[in-house]
Amino acid sequence: MALNVLVIGAGMGGLTTALALQQSGHRVEVVDRVTELRPVGAALSVWSNGVKVLKALGVGNAVEQASGRMNEMAYLTQDGRPLTRFSLQPLYDQVGQRACPIARATLQQLLLDAVGPDNVTLGLSCIDYRCDDSGILAEFADGSSRRADLIVIADGTHSRLRERALGRPVERRYCGYVNWNVRVAATLDLAPLDQWVQYVGDHQRVSMMPMSGDDDAREFYCFFDVPLAADTPNDSSRYREELSKHFAGWAEPVQKLIERIDPAAMARVEIHDIEPLETLVGERAAILGDAAHGMAPDLGQGGCQAMEDAWVLARALDDAGSDIDTALKAYDDARTRRVGEIVTRARQRAETTHGADPLATQAWYAELAEEDGTRIMGGMSKTILGGPLG
Repeated sequence: MALNVLVIGAGMGGLTTALALQQSGHRVEVVDRVTELRPVGAALSVWSNGVKVLKALGVGNAVEQASGRMNEMAYLTQDGRPLTRFSLQPLYDQVGQRACPIARATLQQLLLDAVGPDNVTLGLSCIDYRCDDSGILAEFADGSSRRADLIVIADGTHSRLRERALGRPVERRYCGYVNWNVRVAATLDLAPLDQWVQYVGDHQRVSMMPMSGDDDAREFYCFFDVPLAADTPNDSSRYREELSKHFAGWAEPVQKLIERIDPAAMARVEIHDIEPLETLVGERAAILGDAAHGMAPDLGQGGCQAMEDAWVLARALDDAGSDIDTALKAYDDARTRRVGEIVTRARQRAETTHGADPLATQAWYAELAEEDGTRIMGGMSKTILGGPLG
C-alpha cells in the first residue's frame, strides 16, 4: 500500500530517504526550514557502504563520476616525515566498491534532481506534529498544517522534532575540538592528486582528500582539527591568522595550504555528538541521519549512516506491506545498535586523535609508524561490510 510520507529535512538523509521511498511507490513530500539549500561543510567522504546505497538508488554512477579518486592513504608527522603510506585497493577489492569523496553541494544536487524539486518545499519550518486515527498532522511556523501517514525526522543534530518523537530532551556533547574545512585547488605541491594525506602532531590534524572527478578542476577537501575550549570566537576574517598560529612550524605543504584557503568559503565547526539513542522511532515517526546519530566525523560515517537509514527504512516498509508499526519496529531493530556502536567508535577515535588522553595519542602516533595499512583497512572493512548491502 502506498503511503503519504512527510520528510522533515532536505539534507543528505532526508533526500536519500525521499528517493528510496519514492522508488517503493510512496508519495513523499520533503520540507525544510531553510530558504536555500546551502550544504554545511565543503565535502563528504562517502565510503563504500554509502556508495552502495546510492548505486542501489540509481545515482551512484553519477556520484562516482563526480567524486575524487582516492587510491592511497598516508600519514605524516607535523614536520612532514612519513609515518605510513598504503594503497586502498585491497580494501576496495574486499568490500567491492571504492570510496567516493565528493562536494556536498554536488551530492545534494544529484539527490535533489533525482527526488524532483517539485517534491521539496523550502522556507517552511515544522514546529510540532501530533498523531490521530488518520495519521499525523504536522504543524508549521507559518500557521499551516499538513497530513501524512508517516513522518520522517531528518532535520539534523539540533532537531526538536526528535525530542517530540522520543518524549524527552536530547543533549549535544562537545567532543573537544574545532574543525575548519574548505575546498582548495588540488596541486602536487600540496599532496599527490590521488592520495588522502593527513598530517598529525600535538593532538592536531591537517587533512587533504581528493574530492573532484573533474580532471580540469581537481580539488582537495581539506580540514584542520584543533583541540579548543567550547564557545571560542568564530570570526571568518581571522581564520587564516588562527590556523597560522595553531600550525606554526608545520610542514611546508601545510603552510601553503593555509595561504591558499578562502576564509569566506570555509566552515568552522565546534564538533559535537549525541549519546547513542535507545530507540530511533516514535509513534508514526522514524528518526534518521544526524537527528538520530549525530557523531564526530572521525570515521567519515555520518553521511553514510544516514544513507543506510534511508535504505533500511524503505526495505522495512516493503517487507511489512506498509504496516507502519511493524516497519518502524524492524527499522529500529536494524539500526539502533549499529549506529550506536559507530557513534561510540567515532567518539573514541576523536579522543585518540585529539589528545583526550595524551599518552594514548602518543601511542597512536607510534602505531602509525609501524602501520602497513592492514589494521586501518581492517577497521574500515568491518564498518562497511556491516552495512545493509554488505
